[in-house]
Amino acid sequence: MDDVMDDSARLPSPASRQFVVDHARVVAELADRHAVTLESLLAVLRSPRLDDRAARTMAIDLAAAALVSLRTQTDQQRSAILEPVVGAFSRLRNDLRPLVRFGDLDVQFIEPPAKGRALPGEVAHAARAMVRTAVLAMVDAGETRRVRIQWDCDGLNLLVRIRDDGRGELSAHDDALRPIAENVAALDGRLDVSSTPGWGSDLSITLPLDPPAPVLPLEESIELSPREREVLQLLVGGGRNQEIARDLGISQNTVKFHVSNLLRKAGARTRAELVALAR
Repeated sequence: MDDVMDDSARLPSPASRQFVVDHARVVAELADRHAVTLESLLAVLRSPRLDDRAARTMAIDLAAAALVSLRTQTDQQRSAILEPVVGAFSRLRNDLRPLVRFGDLDVQFIEPPAKGRALPGEVAHAARAMVRTAVLAMVDAGETRRVRIQWDCDGLNLLVRIRDDGRGELSAHDDALRPIAENVAALDGRLDVSSTPGWGSDLSITLPLDPPAPVLPLEESIELSPREREVLQLLVGGGRNQEIARDLGISQNTVKFHVSNLLRKAGARTRAELVALAR
């Protein structure tokens, strides 16, 4: 079995694909932070509690702090492997603090249990982004004066609930909530939105802490051993024999043996054809 593939058939390496995913997440989070900063600046400038000079000084301080935060936050911090749930919630409170302090919005934070399970970095980042997006959507909808934000953990899921006292016109199909719905779907979670006209809206988000491994179509059509399934997963991820052997702790000859069996069982002639069938 030749381990060399034509450039046209070569798949992106797992590292390259992960870089794209991480980059997209970082860009989305920066966009959310930018939106919150702008809303906070507007809240300061519009605040009846501050005169012009005080508002200008506070706005400059707020903008400077936001710039420093954006410039010093490293990729490593943004993609932490695990993040304590209390720490993740605290970061959310810091994100929304300017809106609470200088706006007319009354936000009630219900903290998760201190001994709650640590969150995967992807889940923590996504949850904060979802809450920020939801709060901004509620504020933009008008007449919202109070928002209640609650996080909880049941051991398997992060449970997020956001309630407001606005017009009660939001639904899961609103464009403003589309980023939330897309993020929830990407994490194999669940989003429920209920609204009562004149009484407000209620968003309930469930995010699994252990997303299931994707099931490949080929695995459902042919009988594979547990090791063959592992090799197939890594092949689809772009792994080559040497990388697969290292990841599974086996020899390259053993990898070739499993690949040969996979080709035979799938009726494929090449690795590229095998990967195409599996995907």
